[in-house]
Amino acid sequence: MAMLVLMNFQAGNLPFLLQDSTAIVAQIWSYLTRQFTFGRITVSISSVIIGLIVVILTILIARWSSALIERRIANRRHIDPGLRYTICRLVKYVIITVGILVALKQAFAIDLTSIAVIFTALSVGIGFGLQYIAADIASGFILLFERPIRIGDRITIGEDEGDVQSINLRTTIVTTNDRIAIIVPNSKLVTQNVVNWSYGDPRARIAIPVSVADDSDVDLVTDTLVQAGKDVQNVLMEPQPQVQFLKFGEYSLDFRLLVWTNLPRRHMQIRSDINYRIAQLFRDRAIKLATPTQELRLKNAATSDFESSLLEPRR
Repeated sequence: MAMLVLMNFQAGNLPFLLQDSTAIVAQIWSYLTRQFTFGRITVSISSVIIGLIVVILTILIARWSSALIERRIANRRHIDPGLRYTICRLVKYVIITVGILVALKQAFAIDLTSIAVIFTALSVGIGFGLQYIAADIASGFILLFERPIRIGDRITIGEDEGDVQSINLRTTIVTTNDRIAIIVPNSKLVTQNVVNWSYGDPRARIAIPVSVADDSDVDLVTDTLVQAGKDVQNVLMEPQPQVQFLKFGEYSLDFRLLVWTNLPRRHMQIRSDINYRIAQLFRDRAIKLATPTQELRLKNAATSDFESSLLEPRR
């Protein structure tokens, strides 16, 4: 009997409970959708939440799209790896840019004119304190579109040399032979002199200077250097190795051996192999390398007096 009364009581109060729940939900929704106006920008809590959701979805879609395109074109050997990387990066940046614009539209209900005002205000801040970051970002797009440096290229920046691993929005990662990652600002790659060993023609000429003693046989030295450049790995036979007689030094004869290779990224190892070869052939043919020499001449002095002064012990 008591159970029956309780059920009748709950059934009687059910409409009131539903009405209270509906009122609470409506009140919460009114708080979330309440709009606040700041100048020409209108914002609410719900719109900000929707904008954040759009940003998160944009980042996920951008990563998924970039990975999908990379997998699709990875097996197409006729497409340069650097071009594949550029395409994936540009697709990712375009999706993120569109997603951010949509998020701003949803969160703050702003139009393109308001966005232009915001970017104008940001440009003032960039002009005062963020010009270097802006220059790096602009240089990143230059590297992606113009492609003077691509993924996998062997470059030399100052005293550092390595392979390009990635070109990001602001920086480029270069890995040296010691497996050390060098983080280079993109603006440095655009504004400074950079040696790209992999750009354009895959062949490159390597010059190796050699100085021999001033009494050496010029023809013998020339023939020896040519032979040294022929039996080295990764050195092309066409064009053939050449030798140039540069000048007469103060105590040396200065030559230069010129060889060609289609693997310029290995130029340091090629130089080392040729130097080993030159040292071996010079030793076999009794060719001496140049060493600094000085002559001391005395005038109007007897030899005996000079020898006695040299043999006299110091006090």
